[in-house]
Amino acid sequence: MANEKVKLHGFWVSPFANRVKWALKLKGIEYEYMEEDVWNKSNLLIQLNPVYKKVPVLVHNGKVILESFLILEYIDETWNQNPLLLPQDPSQRALTRFWAKFAEEKIFEAAFNALCSHGDEQKKAVQLTMEAMEKIEGELKGKQQFFGGESIGYLDIILGWISYMLPVFEEVGSVQILDPVKFPATIAWSNRFLNHPVIKDTLPPKEKMLVYFQERRHIISCANLGWIKF
Repeated sequence: MANEKVKLHGFWVSPFANRVKWALKLKGIEYEYMEEDVWNKSNLLIQLNPVYKKVPVLVHNGKVILESFLILEYIDETWNQNPLLLPQDPSQRALTRFWAKFAEEKIFEAAFNALCSHGDEQKKAVQLTMEAMEKIEGELKGKQQFFGGESIGYLDIILGWISYMLPVFEEVGSVQILDPVKFPATIAWSNRFLNHPVIKDTLPPKEKMLVYFQERRHIISCANLGWIKF
């Protein structure tokens, strides 16, 4: 596999692209990273992903793989050396996919709305985020180190944005979601995740994220655009 060509098209602040970076690094896979400007999309990105025209895009020996959830599964099945990201037991794999989908639909969208909204709408978004987070807190209780056990797995990677990006959302939006009293297991997991050598070496700079999301909050709030991914 030494002659394999692996390229990842991403955007520096995209949590979806970061998931793929983490998976590749955890597996020890060498890859070429291609930074994209998602606000001025290259012809190559549009050619590779003509349907959604967004990152991440993984190109492996000329094969194009899209969508972070699917890319992670592709990586795990193609390079099936340790660490395995998904559980081997079919029922556990299904449960992992369930929680990944739940977190994407219920936590990420609500948290981003909390960042970009004001007043009663923001309060509602914060409440929805915290209600969904309670379910994740329940799943974490009793876990050894990570969702995947002693090592980072698929669900840890999917939820990894909570550890470094949700605090930025809180600061920019002037809200509190990760209440240490309500979510002690989540905060402990976040700290373990952030301190993993693969993770801490690939995080976007916090100050740069603060500036970026302050701009996104202003633009979305003023334009009343509602929920849009970045």
